[in-house]
Amino acid sequence: MPVILSLCLSLVAHGQGPAVGSTPPPAAETVVLPKSVPDPLEPVNRVMWAFNKELMTGVIKPTSRVYRFVVVKPVRTGIGNFGRNLTYPGRLINNLLQGKWSGARDESYRFVCNTTVGIAGFFDPATKWKIPKSDADFGRTFGQWGWKPRCFIMLPIYGPSNERDLLGLAADTAANPLFYIAPYKFDANNPLTYLGPYTYFAYAVMYNNLADTVGEYVRFSQAVMDPYSEIQYAWTFARENRVADFQVKGKQDEASLETLESVFFTFKDPEFPGHGKTWSVLIPATGRKLKFTFWLQPGKAPVVYIIPGLGSHRLAQPSLALAELVYKNGFSAVCISSAFNSEFMEHASTAAMPAYLPVDGHDVLVALTEIDRRLNAQYPDRLGDKALMGYSMGAFHSLFIAATEPTNQLPLIKFDRYVAINTPVRMAYGISKLDEFYQSPLTWPDTNRTDNIENTFLKVAALSKSTLTPQTSLPFSAIESKFLIGLTFRLMLRDIIFTSQRRNNQGVLQHPIRNLRRDAVYQEILQYSYQDYFEKFAIPYYWDRGIDSTAEALKKAGDLRTYDAGLRANSNIRVIVNENDFLLTDEDLEWLRATFTPEQLTVFNRGGHLGNLSNPTVQKTILRALTNMKVFPPKPPTLPESVK
Repeated sequence: MPVILSLCLSLVAHGQGPAVGSTPPPAAETVVLPKSVPDPLEPVNRVMWAFNKELMTGVIKPTSRVYRFVVVKPVRTGIGNFGRNLTYPGRLINNLLQGKWSGARDESYRFVCNTTVGIAGFFDPATKWKIPKSDADFGRTFGQWGWKPRCFIMLPIYGPSNERDLLGLAADTAANPLFYIAPYKFDANNPLTYLGPYTYFAYAVMYNNLADTVGEYVRFSQAVMDPYSEIQYAWTFARENRVADFQVKGKQDEASLETLESVFFTFKDPEFPGHGKTWSVLIPATGRKLKFTFWLQPGKAPVVYIIPGLGSHRLAQPSLALAELVYKNGFSAVCISSAFNSEFMEHASTAAMPAYLPVDGHDVLVALTEIDRRLNAQYPDRLGDKALMGYSMGAFHSLFIAATEPTNQLPLIKFDRYVAINTPVRMAYGISKLDEFYQSPLTWPDTNRTDNIENTFLKVAALSKSTLTPQTSLPFSAIESKFLIGLTFRLMLRDIIFTSQRRNNQGVLQHPIRNLRRDAVYQEILQYSYQDYFEKFAIPYYWDRGIDSTAEALKKAGDLRTYDAGLRANSNIRVIVNENDFLLTDEDLEWLRATFTPEQLTVFNRGGHLGNLSNPTVQKTILRALTNMKVFPPKPPTLPESVK
């Protein structure tokens, strides 16, 4: 998704306020998220989502590679243009039915321009001439007329919908001129002739358009613990036919606005994720296999192992962007999931819930050891020096591993370089800020708080349809930008709690944990803050296992200053942070400057948390942190004896 904040929208997962019969929230007030379209058919819809996912992963994605090779990009674009141009009558009718006279005019101009100059719509000169688009369909028309959807529906192939949009889809089909063209030949013995050219053409255009986006669809479905719930909620605002109020009411916050710009840090080559290989290794302590994704240089090269931020997957956008950055500069790259991600929690964690840094850090190190062992066995001559690179919580874990390196006995992997990007220093302070950000809408008056939250989501939905750049001024107040960040991390916490309780149900949650019907338990979990997670889940869990898990003990274990001596003694550490990162206090910055030498520590003035990773200067600093790791030139091709 090339648009700023589309990531935030995709992370706005299913939340509708407190569920009936659930535990009351610990605070006097709590943030109530706008309601999504009801989902009474959730089990059926989840089965259909699984079908669509398998179809995309097993059929559309592999065949689209061949299709993209045979049908070049300009032709694919032309087919998409032709398909859109042909559906002009439906957009004209719906713009008129919605009273959008300028939209009807613009679409008419576009149709005439593209049909004539654009050769039947295959080319799109109207866009070059800046004639605006005005998409409209019967589903939105029905919505403007007052039809509020009452049932979310996951359709085969078409994906998310509801009863209103389903009827609208039928009306849109009837408005397509090709629908009225009879088949060239009717054969009662061949049922396919009943479909007619419209159906064939519609699916051909759909496949053509999917060919360029299916890779991102599959990556999203793999990188998110429960993509269904996120799509279900986001669809509510994506299909709203209301215009967001973009007026910024109140002051803006530079650090949180810059943090939102982290979505600009993405891989540049759309084919890069597909070039990686995904293997798995057996984790001895759990007896289960953990997946990892890697990109190896053709010859011997240093390897950069990448650990993502809190709750993130190995295929998360920043992980892939870092992998591409180092790979394009001569390094091999290996990505694993965060210790707080469901993939790692279910396959590599020795504890049912991450919270205690000595356990989490050791589990990560064991997983990296097994991965390195397998890669060396398969490619004995291609792995050179080893670096461990982490961002956010991944940086926190990387520094713990670096600090405890002397006590890690072989065969545990040793690294030649540790690179920590935007690391927090104190976990307790970091989670307090995430809770604070999520509660920021409580400063709005009760009477319009929910409306303001909904307008924030509508802004996100509108921005997701535009092409923005890091230079664009984002239309969010301090409350809005902080809330979007807090909500993103709160939904990661939802996934952490759900995964941990699915593995080891402590009886804290009142609703049952079921894979096909999650709505009620999700609503209940969203009431818990990070502070609640530690107090009500983590502390009792570790206490039952004989570990001193008092709040003070967990706080000390999750403080990098506890490992000060080991960090000072390791000259292979490189740290990159931002002065206005909301996860760091002035005291934390002073400690970082006192602990690491100027050669080891780089502090940028701006960037918030991960918000400046798309900046070329920051990227050069990341690569410079890998300096003195030996990069081997590619081996010359071996010539046959007959040619020598």
